[in-house]
Amino acid sequence: MTIPPPGGEIPERARRHLGRATVTPVWENADGGLTYRLDGLDGGRHVKWGPPTYAGLFREEARRLSWASRWLRVPRVIELDDAETESGVVLVTETIDARSAVDPRWVARPIEGVRACGAGLRVLHESLPSDECRFSWSVAERIAEATDRGVAVPADLIEAPAIDRLVVCHGDPCVPNTLLDDEGNPVAHVDLGMLGLADRWADLAVGSMSIGWNYGPGLEHVYFEGYGIEPDAERIDYYRRLWNET
Repeated sequence: MTIPPPGGEIPERARRHLGRATVTPVWENADGGLTYRLDGLDGGRHVKWGPPTYAGLFREEARRLSWASRWLRVPRVIELDDAETESGVVLVTETIDARSAVDPRWVARPIEGVRACGAGLRVLHESLPSDECRFSWSVAERIAEATDRGVAVPADLIEAPAIDRLVVCHGDPCVPNTLLDDEGNPVAHVDLGMLGLADRWADLAVGSMSIGWNYGPGLEHVYFEGYGIEPDAERIDYYRRLWNET
């Protein structure tokens, strides 16, 4: 992900939801999906715009946010503008008064930021009840979905390691999706479009991998310390490869 430049063109479908707010670009993902923060509205809002292919993803994210909000701090869904047209789709959520773990404040204090991300993932895993979760992020479903997209999944990924602990996983546990308060405590999670039941190492492997992308090398052990677990090399390797290949 990158931060889009200020003054860049805002898609027309997204502009419909901006009103008179002050607009700050937040993220641009690899598919061109854009996120904006709106200030000047009650409580603030985030507007996520995606290409037409994001319609299903935004619907699933809205469902998961609504479900997870019963047990965990996540953004409240304000509006889903998902009519499938060439102008794309929009998801509007409340703004949570906290900073992304990759805010410059925490990148400059990486030990605190990384440890808080690990701790925040543990909170998510322990807060969401697996016995009440209808969503899945299983290996079989991820491989089937990738195959449907024409991805040739390596044969040695078909059989996953035995499940260590089945939990409700975030699904995109990269550290920018953890929000921290000013004291460095994890307080919320965002971008839950792939949330579902899976082995906790499906999250742990990817979350720890994202440490290097966002904070630099040599800090993965701090992430696992924050979570309170010893690294499992076999599961880490498998789930990172699954992420990268699918």
